[in-house]
Amino acid sequence: MGEYSGPISPASKYAQLKLRDYAMTFPGASEHHPWGEIAVKVKAKVFVFLSAHGKGFNMTAKLPHSRANALDLDFAEPAGYGLGKSGWVSANFDPGIEPPLEVLKPWIAESFRAIAPAKLIAALDGAPASPARGTRKRAAGRRKARK
Repeated sequence: MGEYSGPISPASKYAQLKLRDYAMTFPGASEHHPWGEIAVKVKAKVFVFLSAHGKGFNMTAKLPHSRANALDLDFAEPAGYGLGKSGWVSANFDPGIEPPLEVLKPWIAESFRAIAPAKLIAALDGAPASPARGTRKRAAGRRKARK
């Protein structure tokens, strides 16, 4: 992470923008810019890092279910800074290499589901909102009181 010199390749910038746009479609997603890269968060927790720089393109996501399969790919490795032990995987691409968006988008979705609160995952899945905690008891109590 940090600053890199040199021009950003069009393939790296394109991947970063397309994947950022995709990540921002998830409920509650917000964009942040630590260390000169894009971090997309849900409820103040990062679910994907995206970085386009002179050395290429990198993406890091939490993959609790597909981690082993992801690490079989030539461009993937356990994330640095100890995150790899917690299921985070980094995809790294040299300048000019077009990252496979059809592979990386499902990683973003899996990472969102690993990080987001259950309420936002239910919203993503189109589940009806559950009643507020205690609503059923209060309603039952009112019915008994009317009888």
